[in-house]
Amino acid sequence: MGWKEKAHVRITAATGYQFVRRSGRLPRLGRRPATRLKAPVFIFCSVRSGSTLLRMILNSHSQLYAPHELHLNALQVQLQDKYVRESMAVLGLGEAELTTMLWDLVLARALERSGKSVLVDKTPRHVFAWPRIARTWPDARFVFLLRHPAAIVDSWHRARPRQGRDEAVAGVTRYVTKIEEARQVLSGHTVRYEDLVADPEGEARRLCTFLGVPWEPEMLEYGRWDHGPVKAGLGDWTERIRTGEIQQPRPIPNADDLPDVLRRIAEAWGYSSGSGEPTARPRTPVGGDRQDAGHPGDAGES
Repeated sequence: MGWKEKAHVRITAATGYQFVRRSGRLPRLGRRPATRLKAPVFIFCSVRSGSTLLRMILNSHSQLYAPHELHLNALQVQLQDKYVRESMAVLGLGEAELTTMLWDLVLARALERSGKSVLVDKTPRHVFAWPRIARTWPDARFVFLLRHPAAIVDSWHRARPRQGRDEAVAGVTRYVTKIEEARQVLSGHTVRYEDLVADPEGEARRLCTFLGVPWEPEMLEYGRWDHGPVKAGLGDWTERIRTGEIQQPRPIPNADDLPDVLRRIAEAWGYSSGSGEPTARPRTPVGGDRQDAGHPGDAGES
């Protein structure tokens, strides 16, 4: 990600203005369209990192609505002929702006139907669109869910045995580098999967503090509640999540044969270079790690 994109995210969060691109024209600075969805929460994470468990814990809270994976990246508006393109252009709208409006409408409507007050999205693919998400909702709050890269590779390969290990390593590398990229720009709250399963109450309490909602013990009994369909494409579909109980993770595999980039990220996230176990808190990113309720603009780093 280049410095221009990072600056764009920070400008939008701080001022409410953003650069709007028009086909064949130079970008212009304009006010960001108002959104219906207020202060959403986005969990930026890799696949196979415990995000479905975290979603179900949060969705068990009376005020938090954490739906299945939503895949907004694939939800796009297309203007199919020149007449509609010209018509929308007169209104100052292109496909990008209309797509953003559609995303906002879908999420706002889903939250409205849930009867709850805070939307929490945990779609792993959304980390690849983090700059656009941060610009669209400058009041958004971000949770960074981390897991040892070697454990993600192992879980990926177990879930997709037909894929080779090299393919799993390449996929995990794409995810974790994007997560770390977002952590360097956005302020938020960091959770490690290993810490979550070792101390679910402590981690859930800290999350509630960050989100500005009261702690509810029922959150840890996620199996008591209906969280929607459990199937591939919508989140974890394995038997471990279907038990309705927090399961201890498998031992972290040997990380010696990981690429250098994954070993460096594991170290930055506080994992021992020997056993791979968490030994320190993750390094605080440039964006900052906030433990209180707020939004990325508060720290001036988003």
